[in-house]
Amino acid sequence: MIFFIIHHFFSSEYFFIIESKQIRRASHGLFAVFPCKNRLSQGRIFRLFHINDRTDREFEWHYHDFHKIIVFVSGKVTYHIEGKAYHLKPQDILLVSQGAIHKPEIDPAVPYERYIFWLREDLSRPELNTCFQKANDRSFNLVRLDSALQERLKDLLPEIEQSLRGDQFGDNFLSEALFTQFMVYINRIFLKSSTAPDRKSYSSDSQVEQLLKYINRNLAEDLSIDSLAGKFFFSKYHMMRKFKEETGYTIHNYIVSKRLLHARSLISQGMPIMKAAQMSGFRDYTTFVRAYKKQFGTVPTQR
Repeated sequence: MIFFIIHHFFSSEYFFIIESKQIRRASHGLFAVFPCKNRLSQGRIFRLFHINDRTDREFEWHYHDFHKIIVFVSGKVTYHIEGKAYHLKPQDILLVSQGAIHKPEIDPAVPYERYIFWLREDLSRPELNTCFQKANDRSFNLVRLDSALQERLKDLLPEIEQSLRGDQFGDNFLSEALFTQFMVYINRIFLKSSTAPDRKSYSSDSQVEQLLKYINRNLAEDLSIDSLAGKFFFSKYHMMRKFKEETGYTIHNYIVSKRLLHARSLISQGMPIMKAAQMSGFRDYTTFVRAYKKQFGTVPTQR
């Protein structure tokens, strides 16, 4: 089932996003996984898609194996990321970190135009990924630009797009230079922004928001339903119901998936597999390996 067609700017072909091939469900039946290793290898540090379409498709909760930036141009879209619902305005920018659970909610009556960047986690200039870490630390993913920066990006994004399409001498160097300029702007905004997020730009349940923060910052700790309910003074059934209403998934499945993602990240950084499992909250190694294989389709291996 094809749900949209976009021009693939890294070749002359058209690139089809096909549901059966691009979405791999996690073992817990909650998240679709959009892997990208085959598309961000081959020396490319990023990919850009410029999409203008309408869709009445309801997207599932999913995460990516790469960082993503969305520059919202027009439409009527609410973007759900880790318990927050961002109500987008033209020229808003969303940062979706690798492993962040998210889904868009799109009004099909209105054309939805956006630029989407896919970024390698291992950029040659890793400091350009600082903005994603800041977004995670603040639990806030939205960049709302001032008018001056909006004007700059109106020119810069088409330039990046054109350089990726071009076949003139140096277009590959030019595209990476322009992309670096774009990322510098985004990082500067995050680094100098110290004010509290505008509450009008998003909605969330404050109790679930605190619960999500605690889970993500304490994956190695006891995160049983009873311990969480006791810590946050919830009735555990009330807590489970609210969490599912606000996020679309159960507390247990969310914790297992986040622990697996954390373990995989530690393993990729060179940590021994058993230690990575323990540091991610898995007490039983066999259980960890079984869950890992179901989630990622392969057993954990050391590089």
